[in-house]
Amino acid sequence: MSIVALPGLKKMIEEISQSHNLPKSAVQQALREALLKGYERYRRAQRLDRYHFEEEYFNNFEVDLDIDEEGFRVLSTKTIVEEVSNSDHQISLQEVQEVASEAQLGDSVVLDVTPDQSEFGRMAAIQTKQVLSQKLRDQQRKLIQEEFEELEGTVLQARALRFERQSVIMAISSGFGQPEVEAELPKREQLPNDNYRINATFKVFLKKVREGPHRGPQLVVSRGAAGLVVYLFANEVPEIEDEVVRIVAVAREANPPSRHVGPRTKIAVDTLERDVDPVGACIGARGSRIQVVVNELRGEKIDVIRWSPDPSTYIANALSPARVEQVLLVNPEGRQAHVLVPEDQLSLAIGKEGQNVRLAARLTGWKIDIKDVAKYDYEAEHRKIEALIASSPDVDEIYEEDEEEVVETLNLKDSEPVDERLDQEEE
Repeated sequence: MSIVALPGLKKMIEEISQSHNLPKSAVQQALREALLKGYERYRRAQRLDRYHFEEEYFNNFEVDLDIDEEGFRVLSTKTIVEEVSNSDHQISLQEVQEVASEAQLGDSVVLDVTPDQSEFGRMAAIQTKQVLSQKLRDQQRKLIQEEFEELEGTVLQARALRFERQSVIMAISSGFGQPEVEAELPKREQLPNDNYRINATFKVFLKKVREGPHRGPQLVVSRGAAGLVVYLFANEVPEIEDEVVRIVAVAREANPPSRHVGPRTKIAVDTLERDVDPVGACIGARGSRIQVVVNELRGEKIDVIRWSPDPSTYIANALSPARVEQVLLVNPEGRQAHVLVPEDQLSLAIGKEGQNVRLAARLTGWKIDIKDVAKYDYEAEHRKIEALIASSPDVDEIYEEDEEEVVETLNLKDSEPVDERLDQEEE
């Protein structure tokens, strides 16, 4: 088989690999692609008018690098046919059977088509130099793309670079050639209390990796994702890292609809260990652990509540710091609940512009209506439930089993919200 010599090939691959921080296999692939472009240029320069070189014409060609002999060959995969109409893509059955009698029509064979002309070697070298740098960049982008796709859904350290419209362009470190890769922090993913000064560093949640056509992977990061809160607690609370305490659910409103309402998060935690207080583990002695998370999120309010398999208890806990007297599961099938609170707790339970009850509903998955216990009309609400049962066959089936389960109640009059009780215990 003929070979086009490339003196110093092995040394060149090693040097490029080190200088670009790329695996040798990636460098070799870039070389193959660049040399194939050189072959294409050589063929097009021959002006063979009998062939129409379409964009995919050379798809059946490849370059074989011989590292030991320091050279390369051009190979072509051809289909065996009865009569050849294109010698670049086809070969006659008679010709193949001269060396392989078992060959049949429709089979494929790989042939060495490396040109013998010295002119080809010179042109290939010129084209390789022109294309190789681009191919190396493409290989870097591919490896960076794969690296960050594996990191999607994790938290990274980022540095603010510049502003583009309402987005902050941030730099994230990469291990492949480029010391930093740019990422976009859109307006909707920013925190209102953050100060995005140039070169200021932040922890960000890698939300999405898109393939960019020109500048490599396009990274979208977030400061408002719930995953960032989960990471910060897991990093600060050893019991979460050791899986003694688990985070069951997170509801976060990092960018409230009104500028008069600050960002807030509710996080539900649980444990299977009897002697472990999951809420206390997350808050820490005198609030030391949760304060670290609050500081990273620039003062965002965080409610840590105890998860419960009982919906009534869970809903009451989720409305912390409000004091709840009763939780009525008026429509378990539709996950609707009425929560009864004293008049002086109404505004606290609802929260500023409805934020507290809105987050509690998202955390629990229940539609929650806050009611004044003193004005609650049990008979009127019971009639509504009966009307609901009469109009819904599915609900009928549920309540026919046990009429006493039409309304479940949890009397929490003498208890205190989880967070408040914990604070008193610490004092």
